Amino acid sequence: MKLIEFILLGFLILCAITTCLSKNLLTSVVIFMSYSLIMAIIWFLLQSPDLAITEAAVGAGVTSILFFVTFKKIGAMKGDDDEDDK
Repeated sequence: MKLIEFILLGFLILCAITTCLSKNLLTSVVIFMSYSLIMAIIWFLLQSPDLAITEAAVGAGVTSILFFVTFKKIGAMKGDDDEDDK
């Protein structure tokens, strides 16, 4: 069981560093979602299911949706509108 925890902690550190160094906003948000899901798994392994559910719902769910909506509103995400202009 300890090996799984160390592997998850390694992925957690890797996700944190990759999120900071990524130049693409969409990639950063997807990696941040992965970070939140790994953190939820770690909370569950630490026998704290209430924090795991909260982390999964807020960290990977609500926060990511807010990021995507914000990117769409400020025009940071390329969508169907950009294809019509060409």
